[in-house]
Amino acid sequence: MKKPHHRWGFFVVFLSMHAPIGIFDSGYGGLTVMKEILHKLPQYDYIYLGDNARAPYGNRSFDTVYHYTLQCVKWFFDQGCPLVILACNTASAKALRTIQQNDLPRIAPSNRVLGVIRPTSEIVGTFTQNKKIGILATRGTVNSESYRIEIDKFFPEVEVHQEACPMWVPLVENNEHQQPGADYFIQQHLNRILEKQPDIDLLLLACTHYPLLMNKIRQFLPSGIQVMSQGPIVAESLADYLQRHPEMESRCSKGGSRQFFTTDDPNDFNSQASIFFGERLQSQHVAL
Repeated sequence: MKKPHHRWGFFVVFLSMHAPIGIFDSGYGGLTVMKEILHKLPQYDYIYLGDNARAPYGNRSFDTVYHYTLQCVKWFFDQGCPLVILACNTASAKALRTIQQNDLPRIAPSNRVLGVIRPTSEIVGTFTQNKKIGILATRGTVNSESYRIEIDKFFPEVEVHQEACPMWVPLVENNEHQQPGADYFIQQHLNRILEKQPDIDLLLLACTHYPLLMNKIRQFLPSGIQVMSQGPIVAESLADYLQRHPEMESRCSKGGSRQFFTTDDPNDFNSQASIFFGERLQSQHVAL
């Protein structure tokens, strides 16, 4: 008697091959990074998670940001992601090191979690002639001193001046960043950082929301000051990482798919996400 043909074995194999790269942010800002990663590396599968229900992270304590970020990292691992990018400066500043050193060896020793601060710090010093740069970021990122510490490792001769811009994220998320009312808050923080050091010749936008303010920032800056956003840097760094780590690259599936999840209302996420991503998308809700 001929045995019946079962397709479940193939189905299980197919599922095991779906190992997307995870991209995490506390909200929408990481979509500006994901957009650049997709442009550079479109062949891989990706999952994006925005923890919108608990955003913003910028003013939360180190312990809270660590707890939330670890919870989301574990969710990515449950989805089969061998590699997770924290496309969030606050999570990278307040949670990444602890997750890498304390949690990964215990919960997933063969998986990796990468951030956005290290790859930015590795190259930012090559773009300044005056050796004086400014960091514009959330209060949490500024208070962590992560950029000062990391940049000093690679460019000890570079002066780092920081300015927290707590109103910039709400301006972007409420779609007010192109309105005249945003001008005051943008000029205010640009003036403050240039008062600290008038010879700054490079400003780093160390928050993934801030690229949406690029036009207005340039409008109010003196000529000769470069403005750098992180998306292209992180995308280039990820491509380099995968090339240098073939054991990880071979684990990342290449179906060109993308999925989007949020811890809040998917309808709200979908309507706002296009501001950051540049195209409409469909997300799903996830409860953590």
